[in-house]
Amino acid sequence: MSSPFDPPATAVPADAAPVPAVGGHAEDRDTRPQYVLPLVVRLERADPPARTDALETSARAVLTLLADPRATDPDGEWAERVAAWEDARIRKVVRRARGGEWRKAAELPGITVTGGGGAEVRVFPPIPLDGWPRELAKLQVSGTDLDDPEPPGPAPEGVPVLWLNPELEMSAGKTMAQTGHAAQLAWWELDEAQREKWAADDFPLAVRTAPPAAWPALTDGRLPVVRDAGFTEIAPGSCTVVADHPALRLRRQ
Repeated sequence: MSSPFDPPATAVPADAAPVPAVGGHAEDRDTRPQYVLPLVVRLERADPPARTDALETSARAVLTLLADPRATDPDGEWAERVAAWEDARIRKVVRRARGGEWRKAAELPGITVTGGGGAEVRVFPPIPLDGWPRELAKLQVSGTDLDDPEPPGPAPEGVPVLWLNPELEMSAGKTMAQTGHAAQLAWWELDEAQREKWAADDFPLAVRTAPPAAWPALTDGRLPVVRDAGFTEIAPGSCTVVADHPALRLRRQ
């Protein structure tokens, strides 16, 4: 019996070029086999993570998978599935788990990333859109809402910042997927040395809501912007997050 974690039956070439942006060339990507990147956030009833910590940890989890040798090496066990996923729509779905659900999810192949405030997010290699393993399929998607006990302070100097659209309201789960998209867009645009440095530093980044007055300049085309496909919560084409990595900003000045 095949597993949702098996490589695709028809492998995408290892050197297939990734789609340059989330939301572009949909007419081409819709005809290809569709995969989804599952993420699960640990949401214990008595001790939920802070919203910003969860958003940052989700983005770091995506980056950690993209840099993992199992995804990057030509013969890596996840390489074919990552290539197939990147060759179609770059879907991410965030589900939540606690207690026994979390322990069962942690037994599946994947990587758990812990945030600075204790948030835990486990990222799994891409799976077919309709091929969720039972342990993940039963986890809930909707209702993943989190709060920050206190407003987050300014982003640390020199750290990549994922700027949220100040005019959009999204659930924590939806926003976690969007910050993952933004981190991935930044990763694609960095050169090999910049990627290696970011990975060696354990992917430091910050998620903050952009000041309304700054949003037009952030979305003027000089930095990667996530444009949502509009499957859930918001209208298609909405600009949700800008990936403001210092290396990209310097390159485009």
